[in-house]
Amino acid sequence: MASPPPTSRAPVARAPSRRPSVLGWLALAVSGVVVLALGGFYVLTMPWTLSAADLPKHTADLANGERMFWAGGCVSCHAAPGSKGDDRLKLVGGVEIASPFGTFVTPNISSDRTAGIGAWSDLDFVNAMMRGVSPAGEHLYPAFPYTSYQHMRIEDLLDLRAYLATLPADATPSKSFELPFPFNIRRGIGLWKLVYLDGKPYAPDLAWSASAKAGGYLVVGPGHCGECHTPRDAFGGLEKSRWLAGGPAPDGKGRIPDITPTGAFAKWSASDIAEALDTGFTPDFDTLGGSMAEVVENLHHLADQDRADIAAYLKAIPPVPPAAP
Repeated sequence: MASPPPTSRAPVARAPSRRPSVLGWLALAVSGVVVLALGGFYVLTMPWTLSAADLPKHTADLANGERMFWAGGCVSCHAAPGSKGDDRLKLVGGVEIASPFGTFVTPNISSDRTAGIGAWSDLDFVNAMMRGVSPAGEHLYPAFPYTSYQHMRIEDLLDLRAYLATLPADATPSKSFELPFPFNIRRGIGLWKLVYLDGKPYAPDLAWSASAKAGGYLVVGPGHCGECHTPRDAFGGLEKSRWLAGGPAPDGKGRIPDITPTGAFAKWSASDIAEALDTGFTPDFDTLGGSMAEVVENLHHLADQDRADIAAYLKAIPPVPPAAP
């Protein structure tokens, strides 16, 4: 029997290589870097807050709360623009604050439970003041000077919170504000805080007098004087090496004076400074104008000793060499 003819074998198809190309490896590497960067950004920008255990047991002192209120000039930013008399205690906000990063609008901080902060807990309030974090867990923009308030005693903040609760409630809603990219990304404020928010308490120079130490607390903390009288860097942070040495006004209009011992008050005595902070009159028969008129109006509510302490501090701090033009 004849043998069957040999059959021809069809060529076996090879599976395509699954090794990533150079571009594929590059895409994987880039994806990994992006994931790591986003994860790092998320962790680094997480809000840093105090817990309920950090609040001391404290019975509110309304008189001291009112003192903190006037030392901090809350009315100047949170009263409705143009309001007079008792209406200035209706803290409905609406004041526009111009800056290189956009225009901010102060919020309603009245005791209204919906439009204001009436529903906030003590912990909510302290975290906003000391950590710049809202009750919803969002970063607050540092146009609100929590970089200064962070140096206050928690007891003083609790007293202030209690005093604010005694002021009129007002349902006027806060105005929203729009900021250009990337400043409209609140989460990014977490990176800013890593540089400019240290959470340290006020620490006076031990060589100062008791009066200068007390005045320094009022200036550095509740008074937040450095927010205007200290120059800022390109990112909006205070240049601490030039503390109270003056600089461009935050709104870009004019300059804020140097109030170190060799600055605007160089020839004034401590009693001259205290008198000017009370009455607005300077020793050369002029008056303090501009935004300082508001400051004087607020500080007039303080005790004579508080203003004397502020003056003692301004005479005790080191002078700063003049900045280059």
